[in-house]
Amino acid sequence: MVRGVANIGIRNDGSGCKKATLTSMSGDAFDGHVDGRAQQLFKLLVEQYIADGTPIASKALATRPEIQVSSATVRNIMVELETLGLVKSPHTSAGKIPTNQGLRFFVDSLLSIEPFEEARMREMEAELNPDLSPTELIAAASDLMSQITRMTCLVTTPLRNQVVLRHLEFVRLDDERVLVILVLNDREVQNRVIHVDRPFSEVDLNQASNFINREYAGRALLDIRNDILGSIQADKDHMDQLLQDALDMASSAFDQADEDAQDLVVSGESRLLDFSEDTNTVKSLFDAVSNKGRVLHLLDRCLETSGVQLFIGDESGYQPLGDVSLVTHSYEVNGQVAGVLGVIGPTRMAYREVIPVVDVTARLLSAAMRNG
Repeated sequence: MVRGVANIGIRNDGSGCKKATLTSMSGDAFDGHVDGRAQQLFKLLVEQYIADGTPIASKALATRPEIQVSSATVRNIMVELETLGLVKSPHTSAGKIPTNQGLRFFVDSLLSIEPFEEARMREMEAELNPDLSPTELIAAASDLMSQITRMTCLVTTPLRNQVVLRHLEFVRLDDERVLVILVLNDREVQNRVIHVDRPFSEVDLNQASNFINREYAGRALLDIRNDILGSIQADKDHMDQLLQDALDMASSAFDQADEDAQDLVVSGESRLLDFSEDTNTVKSLFDAVSNKGRVLHLLDRCLETSGVQLFIGDESGYQPLGDVSLVTHSYEVNGQVAGVLGVIGPTRMAYREVIPVVDVTARLLSAAMRNG
């Protein structure tokens, strides 16, 4: 179950700013009542906490020019907010900081996002040049987000059903090995070495290549693999030796391609050191990002919902991310959802700045994939 994840839409509120609107998918959204004055104080507290990272004293809030109530009233409101689970005191004598539930309420109800600057968008668009290969585009998108947000950024490579075969070539290496050259999605070239049971001549390999290209070029790699496996199982007793060999070699090549079909491109791993002073927390984060498997599974779940999605703390259900936030957005290839990009940062990340960066990067990456 996806806990606490929300789909974020960006809408204009009529005042020149844009409001991040979230529709909770988990039922965990805060459902208590917070009046206007308490909302104002809470919003100021969260914004100052995001900026400074330190507990905020009631007295400090009361001296703000926009606050027209006494310190005693501010303290009473803080007590109410603590009772509602929106703030807490990290130490007995300290001021207040927002809880993860408080941050969720802040993003759901109080966060306003400034319109993204056109000039800045054009600069980002230039970095995601459609002339780059899909692999280069994904790496560029990850690097770009990391540079802008100063956080750790992740982009999954396209799903298998979005990887299309354009051309295949078998090249003889020796009696036991054949090099398979795969051209995927127009500009992506992958090389696979497969082992064969008998030696093949260059003529045999050319004929086998021609057959595979004629029958399967332009189709998704996953569909080809399934079709070939089905053909081998159904017609093996009736097909000639060359056709059987071509399908066997292609099956071996696509099996290897399938194993490497989806990966995670990570940028800014060293920035994980900035998220916590706790050595065990940082090590757990490094392990999670390095091992990739569970993070990939989490990001795959984000494919099911469009728009920006946000996990705060343990909302992801994945323990290593329990002290950080993850902002994600899917991207498209050929008009279909193909992968996910995301930003990992501290729970006190500047959501107002990070959310539009993730949103715009996903749209620009999709456009670059489409126009390439």
